[in-house]
Amino acid sequence: MKGRRMFGALRLSAVTIALSLVGTLAMPPAYGASIPETKEPIKLTLNEWTGQHVTTKIAGIILERMGYKVEYVTAGYLPQFTALSDGTADAALEIWLSNIGETWPKAKESGKVVEVGDLGLKAREGWLYPSYMKDICPGLPNWEALKSSACVQAMATADTLPKGRILDYPPDWGSHSEAMIKGLDLQLQAVSAGSEGALVSELKAAALKKTPIIAMFWSPHWLFNELDLEWVEMPKYEPACMDDPKWGPNPNEVGDCALPNSEIIKVAWSGMEKKWPAAYRFLQNYQMTDEEQIPMISAIDVHNHTLDEVAQAWVEKNKDTWQKWVDAAVK
Repeated sequence: MKGRRMFGALRLSAVTIALSLVGTLAMPPAYGASIPETKEPIKLTLNEWTGQHVTTKIAGIILERMGYKVEYVTAGYLPQFTALSDGTADAALEIWLSNIGETWPKAKESGKVVEVGDLGLKAREGWLYPSYMKDICPGLPNWEALKSSACVQAMATADTLPKGRILDYPPDWGSHSEAMIKGLDLQLQAVSAGSEGALVSELKAAALKKTPIIAMFWSPHWLFNELDLEWVEMPKYEPACMDDPKWGPNPNEVGDCALPNSEIIKVAWSGMEKKWPAAYRFLQNYQMTDEEQIPMISAIDVHNHTLDEVAQAWVEKNKDTWQKWVDAAVK
């Protein structure tokens, strides 16, 4: 994901959108009398960020092409596991293991939620900053620049004084910022954004005015196409960082390292495979890449296309790709 600025914005032509709408009206092809296995809808969760919406909506459209009824359930990232555990939601298609905490391991151990497979995105999470921050905090991208009293004072706000402010994920997402601050013994305070939109808006506003800001963020994301962003480089992650205080620069604390590159998986209610076996196999086969997702996020968040337009356009353009997943699922 270090080549983060290499993706251009998706430009949906009128022809592409028209094809998409035709696809919406088309009757799903017949895949045999056994599909759908039940007329009950498959419920897919929608979380708080656009990339997850894209991933989920594309899968839902293809499931509808297979003959299934699909419903979308808006759910918080962590709270959705309650619905997945009791079968009131059937699948969640973009679970970032780096910020799920104990929620996923506990759900998996219960046997009520199962892993469906890797999604295919190559993710990175951590603190980042607009490039002008190197003038405000000399020494960046090295994390030790954040120990400078001048840097801390520049990042401080009325709510965090005398500590500097780190803009963090929304509370429902889970985050490692507080653990990183404690582990690296930094005079900083994590302050949660209200939503993805609020997080992005504050980064854009700060970049426009060149005001101090460092934020927890992730890739893939379209914002790398819009702003000159760089990662804070921290001690490289090793498992010992999380459980051995003697590892790393702070001998008194754990968590004094970067986050591991996140594995992003698909999960499902444990009863889904038996209830909708072909749909479950399709979700096992389903993949999404950074190169595909980033332009679609940009099309929605920057260029004001709707989620339905973007997802339908991808389905129409990539039938040769997804048809293989479907064919393997219905055999």
